[in-house]
Amino acid sequence: MGYSKEEKKAFLKAFIERKPVKCSKCKGKLKYIGGGYYECYDCGNKEVDDFGKIKDFIEEYGPSPAIVISEQTNIPIDLVNGMLREGRLEIPEGSDVYIECESCGCSIRFGRYCPDCIKKRTNNLNGVFFNPEMGEKPQKAPKKGDSGKFYFLDHH
Repeated sequence: MGYSKEEKKAFLKAFIERKPVKCSKCKGKLKYIGGGYYECYDCGNKEVDDFGKIKDFIEEYGPSPAIVISEQTNIPIDLVNGMLREGRLEIPEGSDVYIECESCGCSIRFGRYCPDCIKKRTNNLNGVFFNPEMGEKPQKAPKKGDSGKFYFLDHH
């Protein structure tokens, strides 16, 4: 199952629409301060977006399946999965569930394509280092008991 252009567009639209734009206390302007957090210029109140909510959940409860993250944070499962495909979240090494490379179907921890398929798509090694769609193959075979849990990547 691929991550189509329409799905990516829908994800980005929903992700952007759900970001806080005004302070919930004074309606002032917000500035992004990192990790999914925003601060009001006027009153200093902090607001959090969906990525920040997921980050906070994982920090408090540890890696969890996408459905649990979705239910506990009230973030739609499509947005959680979109963050995984966009490389904002990753499935931990050793999980028994991974997503598939959209080209060859091998297991990857995040992104859309495995490094081998990115090399083929870009036709040169340089494209691999700068391609946000490249995922990472798991180092070990899947194991039992850690199904579908996610970590966050704090590089966006």
